[in-house]
Amino acid sequence: MNLEPQQRFSRRRAAVVVFIGLTVAGAVIGAVWSVLAPSAHGVVALTRSGQRVQTYLGSESDHLFVAAALLIGLLTSMAIVAAVLVWQWRAHRGPLLATALWVGSIAAAGAAAGVGALLVRWHYGPVPFDTAPVTPENRIFYYSEAPPVFFAHGPLQIATTLLFPAAIAALTYALMAVATPRDDLGAVPPMERAPV
Repeated sequence: MNLEPQQRFSRRRAAVVVFIGLTVAGAVIGAVWSVLAPSAHGVVALTRSGQRVQTYLGSESDHLFVAAALLIGLLTSMAIVAAVLVWQWRAHRGPLLATALWVGSIAAAGAAAGVGALLVRWHYGPVPFDTAPVTPENRIFYYSEAPPVFFAHGPLQIATTLLFPAAIAALTYALMAVATPRDDLGAVPPMERAPV
């Protein structure tokens, strides 16, 4: 049986390829993010009463927001590009590939957050609040804090970070489907309309 290049995959296999491709792309984005995300420079100091305090230098605490926003931006860009690329696979357009796209986008966001968090944690280590070598003779210790992948650690903020790229991918795919004048979504080969 001689199949055209676009039809050598079944729809199910095409959905698996989309899911795995997005997950791998998410891991790569996490690695790229770990290099680009700015760390926050802080200080642990010993007060006159012997208490440890921690603060950020100048406006360095803004980097905690910027790093999480950078990850969202990278994932959003990936979601739009992925939706356009998946739409180009004309032979498999439809609900199964759309589902693979948004589920894969969630997996990509999870992979990006996981890989990114592991890499920055490995590079910067934990915040040294309890282990900072501050003494009455040397009261100040400077450090760099790993950038966060989420805006906060609450379940709502984490879920929003994971679901936002999926929503953007689904919306992009849906807009292309709505803009297609044909009922078969421009499939190749074209489907003939049933007589009315």
